[in-house]
Formats: sequence, structure tokens, C-alpha cells
Amino acid sequence: MTEQWQLAQMNVGTMRYDREDRRMSGFMTRLDEINALADSAPGFVWRLQSDSGNATDIDVGGDPRFIVNMSVWVSLEALYHYVYQTTHRDVMVLRRHWFQRPDSAYQVLWWVPAGHRPAPEEGLARLQHLQRHGPSGFAFTFKQPFAAPGRDQPPGGLDPEDFCSGWR
Repeated sequence: MTEQWQLAQMNVGTMRYDREDRRMSGFMTRLDEINALADSAPGFVWRLQSDSGNATDIDVGGDPRFIVNMSVWVSLEALYHYVYQTTHRDVMVLRRHWFQRPDSAYQVLWWVPAGHRPAPEEGLARLQHLQRHGPSGFAFTFKQPFAAPGRDQPPGGLDPEDFCSGWR
């Protein structure tokens, strides 16, 4: 049976420096590698990208240092594995060197119908809802996941604290 729902995610960040600044090179030079890792990861469905192959040059509000990352996955577990248990984590450890420390939620998860490709505006609306109202079936986090529509139980046991680093 084909799943009716897939997991969308968005994370946002404000770069400390312009993309072309040499201080951003450690991040910018790893983008192709990390995106290729996602593209080949089990459970990966889609990611937002421009003609450049990534999303760093997609304007979502007029600030060229504010960037978004969006993707769709077959399950919460597949995304969790990619984010916290692959070399993607190595880049997250260094994020404080490239990005301003967020003062509110910077990642949001939500269920989408299989085949739906969310636009950045949809992700930003979900993130804003999470920031204002906390986790719900509309917008949630790894720590507080919600079940896909029609499912009784949300996935459990996916606390990223043991793997999360970079802002401490």
C-alpha cells in the first residue's frame, strides 16, 4: 500500500556573513556534498532548490542572509536518521560559525499529502504557527511529533538531544 502522507520539513537560518564571504566558505563548499547525501538517503523524496542546486539563493523575504532549507521524506524516522545520524550532523556541529543563534524555533515538521511539494511560504507559515502556538498536528518538532492524519500514534523515541550540537 502506498503511503498517503509524507513528512515535510523546513529549517531556516540567518547567515553571519554574505554567501561570498570567505568566512562562509566552510558551509558553502559542503552544500553539494550534504545535498547529495540527502538526495541518496533512504526515505528522501524531494528538496527545495534553485538552478544552483541548493536553496541558498532563493529569496524568501528580502534579506539575502536569511536562507531556508525544505525537504519531503517518507517518514519522520528517515528524516531523523539523515539529520542526526549521518555526516550531515558534522556540518550542524559547526553551524554557530556560519549562522546567527536563533532566538525561537528554526525547524518545523508537518505532514503533507504524498506528491505535494510545499512552497517556502507554506513552510514559513508553519514555522510561525509553531513559534506562536507550540507543537500541534499543524506544525511540530522531533521532540513532540504528531501522527500523520488517519494514524493513531505519533512516532516516538526520536529525541534529538543526544545528537544535537552546535548551539551549546
